[in-house]
Amino acid sequence: MDITSLLPSTQLREMPASVLSPHTWPIDLALLPPATYLVGGSVRDALLGRQAEYLDLDFVLPDNAVQTAKAIAHYYGAGFVLLDAERQIARVVFEKATVDFAQQVGDSLEEDLERRDFTVNAIAYSPHSQEILDPLQGYQDLQQGWLRMIAIENLKEDPLRLLRAYRQAAQLGFVVEPNTQRIIQQLAGLLQFIAAERVQAELGYLLSAAKGTPFLQRAWYDGLLAHWLPHASTASLVTIEQIDRAAVVLEQDWPSLELSGWIRDQQRVSGTGRSWLKLAKLTALVSPDLPVAERELWRLKYSRAEIQSVLMVLKAWPQVQATRLAALSLKEQYTLFRAVGVAFPALAVLAVASGTTIEAIAPLIQRFLTPDDPVAHPTLPVTGRDLMSALQLPPGPQIGQLLEAIQLAKVENKLQTREEALQFAQSMLEFKSD
Repeated sequence: MDITSLLPSTQLREMPASVLSPHTWPIDLALLPPATYLVGGSVRDALLGRQAEYLDLDFVLPDNAVQTAKAIAHYYGAGFVLLDAERQIARVVFEKATVDFAQQVGDSLEEDLERRDFTVNAIAYSPHSQEILDPLQGYQDLQQGWLRMIAIENLKEDPLRLLRAYRQAAQLGFVVEPNTQRIIQQLAGLLQFIAAERVQAELGYLLSAAKGTPFLQRAWYDGLLAHWLPHASTASLVTIEQIDRAAVVLEQDWPSLELSGWIRDQQRVSGTGRSWLKLAKLTALVSPDLPVAERELWRLKYSRAEIQSVLMVLKAWPQVQATRLAALSLKEQYTLFRAVGVAFPALAVLAVASGTTIEAIAPLIQRFLTPDDPVAHPTLPVTGRDLMSALQLPPGPQIGQLLEAIQLAKVENKLQTREEALQFAQSMLEFKSD
């Protein structure tokens, strides 16, 4: 099938910018053997008119896939990674692209395509002849917006595909075909046998944006989260909807709050980057019991920083629920900021989602966004060494206790300077000695 028979004239005029145009690739077409086919998501997205800043190309070759990848990597001085020696899959890494080469599965390309997950991902394109191979009518499903499985056995072979169905449907704005959804429900228990890192990656996209929420809900209803997030509930998923709505309001009024960012990692790759929005949603999906929540997050292979942030929000959350934020004293505000730390954006969106008004939380947001705010980001006028030197004190727990008391006194405007801090510490020591 010629590519020109599939694409409308408007899209044909844009072909020079398409991923199906080899001149957009980081490699010369002449280096690819004649039997090379481009497959998978890049073909699917090109036929949908979707473009990405970062190229991710997948090629299938009938033989010599790894050797071809090595030769291309050597020719361009690019990175080479052997992904799977047994299945003969290798990757060439460029600055703005990754190019995978895989050995054809089976005796023909058609057989290889029949082993894939969904029909829309089983379309192949020959860059040499500019022809499309679509034996499973994936293009028809693309036009209808269906995500349809190819075979039950393919889903059983890699049960991550059960969850991936919902992630790809969210990503594409598609609907999971009804029979495919019924099969997913039947096979849902198999997801527990998949590596946690792979499950977390799929969940990451569903948690990253509002368009993923309906599909996260369907995944839960269909039993896919039962093993990995056993404390998720109908109420949890309602909270996630509310978090999405709260995020819109907060990002509009307080763009500097950076709900889509991460203080230790500003990478913005959708679905893989960390964000306070994702962590706020995770607090709704895990157990409210801190030790249990920690075990659930470790099991899903979240990073230590992410786990600590979720736990800080869970720990601070009862204080937010039990008090009127507008009535918090300076000491209580200081205690809250100390408990939640850098995870305050996650706590803020969770609070608004749960009914806290923007007016009530605005003063706390302003404090958090002000780097030298004495309550949210207090600085000590003295150090532990200052206390030991000026007051002739030995190192030990007493120094930490004095510093904490000085910190709180400064928050409450009882002292400001180094001299006042030393006098305050001296008076505390004298009081204790009486």
